[in-house]
Amino acid sequence: MLQASETAAVVSSEFDLIRRYFCRPTPQAVLGPGDDCALLAPTAATELAISTDMLVEGTHFLAGTDPCQLGWKALAVNLSDLAAMGATPRWALLAGSLPEARAAWLESFSSGLFRCATRYGVDLVGGDLTRGPLNLCFTVLGELPAGSALRRDRAVPGDDLWVSGQPGLAALGLAQLQGKTSLPEVLGQRCLAALHCPRPRLELGLELRRRRLAHAAIDVSDGLLADLEHILERSAVAAEVFVAQLPCLPAGADPLLARQCQLAGGDDYELVFSAPPAKRSELAALAAELDLPLWRFGRVVDAALDRLTLLDGDGQRLPMDGKGFDHFG
Repeated sequence: MLQASETAAVVSSEFDLIRRYFCRPTPQAVLGPGDDCALLAPTAATELAISTDMLVEGTHFLAGTDPCQLGWKALAVNLSDLAAMGATPRWALLAGSLPEARAAWLESFSSGLFRCATRYGVDLVGGDLTRGPLNLCFTVLGELPAGSALRRDRAVPGDDLWVSGQPGLAALGLAQLQGKTSLPEVLGQRCLAALHCPRPRLELGLELRRRRLAHAAIDVSDGLLADLEHILERSAVAAEVFVAQLPCLPAGADPLLARQCQLAGGDDYELVFSAPPAKRSELAALAAELDLPLWRFGRVVDAALDRLTLLDGDGQRLPMDGKGFDHFG
């Protein structure tokens, strides 16, 4: 949030603001910012993957969030959608509103934004800014060979279910900020890093698609179970989740809270995907290659009355208190 005590100069105009903080070279575009439209030239024989997502202060991030971290995250969470489809990121547009145009805040925000864009090979090619409550909306565009996208509607009975990384850390970080828990210092720093600076799993998504290792995929933004259920619904199947096969809960955290964060916490931006059992050895090799843990935590089964069933280590059903975040739930 912009602070009243901040003494940095206010930018003189909308166009000056855009030129100063958001115009960078756009080598992947025919024409970047500065005209009525950007001009883009997709690669031959590819499809465009397009996604848009909004971050609103007080809903998606807390007031006072570091603007450099916010710049990274605002773009990264959108790139995560491209990762889930196995797309190569190319371009982004930013539309947003700012309560004030403070130079220090804008410098920091744009620094984080372009650090993320450079890391993942994205050109910022346009957008719009206006005055209002702090609200950031990115649209991202990626490419992939025609007909090859990872989709939510391709899971089949018999598939294994996998998740990357360690879901739940970001939600633990948020719980710490909200005073709901007190984490050891090292764990707290790790969880806050997961919350503020997520790493979209683009390399994983690309390799799952290129090597034809996965049938269906989704990124974890609202909670592991909630997002898994989107795959199940679109594929008209059900799933059994073996809770004991999920990543070990972090030492030093309250185990009940940590498990709730792992199953239903949002903001992880890990990938959940289904894959044939015959691909297990290839997925283990890919995990080692990317230095990214992949956890086989369930299986897809035929459609059933209960779309999602949690099982303990003995195969006994576990209660399910919540599945994840819903803006209007």
